[in-house]
Amino acid sequence: MSASNTNRADWNEQALKEIASNDAGRPVLFSNARVLTMDPLIGTMTGADVLIVGSVVVGVGPGIVTAAQDDNAIVVDCTGMTIVPAVVDAVALVGGRAHRSHHVATLTPGNTADLLVVPDECATDVPGALATLFARPDQVSALVAAGDLVLWAGADVPGRPTAPAAGIPASQDLTGHPRIGVWIDREDFLHQELTMDGRYDETRGGRPHAYQGQFWIDGNRIDYLDDLGFWAFGEFHGDELHHAGYVMKLG
Repeated sequence: MSASNTNRADWNEQALKEIASNDAGRPVLFSNARVLTMDPLIGTMTGADVLIVGSVVVGVGPGIVTAAQDDNAIVVDCTGMTIVPAVVDAVALVGGRAHRSHHVATLTPGNTADLLVVPDECATDVPGALATLFARPDQVSALVAAGDLVLWAGADVPGRPTAPAAGIPASQDLTGHPRIGVWIDREDFLHQELTMDGRYDETRGGRPHAYQGQFWIDGNRIDYLDDLGFWAFGEFHGDELHHAGYVMKLG
């Protein structure tokens, strides 16, 4: 069967409807596929299932479908399909990872559910599957990003995730934001002031205005654009701000 016939518009149409209306957090099971996990321990499996719950891969391998009814899972029949990671570790592809723990973006239980489903004939290997995505997206059966559908049966999914607009984002309204204030590291060397107008001002070792610029907070991440032109980042862990090797708390 050719790719064009395998990937017709009504491919798993009922499953698509169920996923689109999945407000109850039901698991989604891609079943009976050839799975190129890119995990050196798990390897490649045939007639295998990939189970995702929310944004996480929770199971890979044959036989998971036997519990689909027990778990009220949405089953996507992937007969004749190959599943590969949608986010690929290019270094691993060329054999440049010495340890399994160093591999990223594999279809391993516990990893983010980024996966690509294409007809077998479009995926002799992982690079071939990715080439299909870029050159012939109409042949893609499914593209899933962190558990969310992007493509289905060669077409955009309504409400699909979209990339943010390119360019420096607008300033945030940080009025009353709990992260605003002066952050001080454990040795009292670095003082980083975050202000409501989206600006930061660092004092280092008593040297004022060592670095100044803009910042943006997105969840537990903070991105900095220094007035000198470089970008940096930090992460909030509870009441701590981790940035460039420093651990700070609000003063």
